[in-house]
Formats: sequence, structure tokens, C-alpha cells
Amino acid sequence: MSILEDIQAEIDGHAIVLFMKGTPQFPMCGFSSRTVAALREAGAKDYRAINVLETPEIRANLPRFSNWPTFPQLFIHGELIGGCDITLELHESGELSRMVAEVLEA
Repeated sequence: MSILEDIQAEIDGHAIVLFMKGTPQFPMCGFSSRTVAALREAGAKDYRAINVLETPEIRANLPRFSNWPTFPQLFIHGELIGGCDITLELHESGELSRMVAEVLEA
């Protein structure tokens, strides 16, 4: 399986996937930390988090796969939501909570 197929399998296999620097318990950058906090506040407790610092192949290839240059990258129901700024905007508007609730109801 190629790395792009691995990335697609992760996205297809989990309703919420966060590609981040570090882990939800120990984020390794402020953007990842703020994204994790927004997800937590929106009610997301069980989601797939992938530490791109431990998987250099994903770190190198995900920007090409998603056409998004930075980390973190949040996917919900297979769709790229965006990075930290977009996630925070969605959280502030209440939209992130609605999206997470849809996942929990599914």
C-alpha cells in the first residue's frame, strides 16, 4: 500500500481524523494544541489523532494529498475541514459542535 493509500484508509476508517504535531495529550505546537482544545470543547472525545512528527512519510505527503500546506489538518466524514484557524472559526460559530454531534449520532 502506498503512503497516499494509507492516508486515505485512515480518513475512510474514522469519522474524525486529526493529523497533528504531537498527540492530544501532548501537543507539540500551539496550533495543534488549540485545535485539540476546540475539538474537546465541541464534544469530540473519540477521534483518530495521527502524530505527523512520528510518521515522516505522512508529514511529507499529506500536504500534497489534501492540497493543504500546514498542520494540523482536520478531516470529518472524509472531508478536509482545514487547519487551526478554520477549526477555531467553526468552533466559535458553533458549527464545529454541530459537526461533531452529527458524528456522534451516526
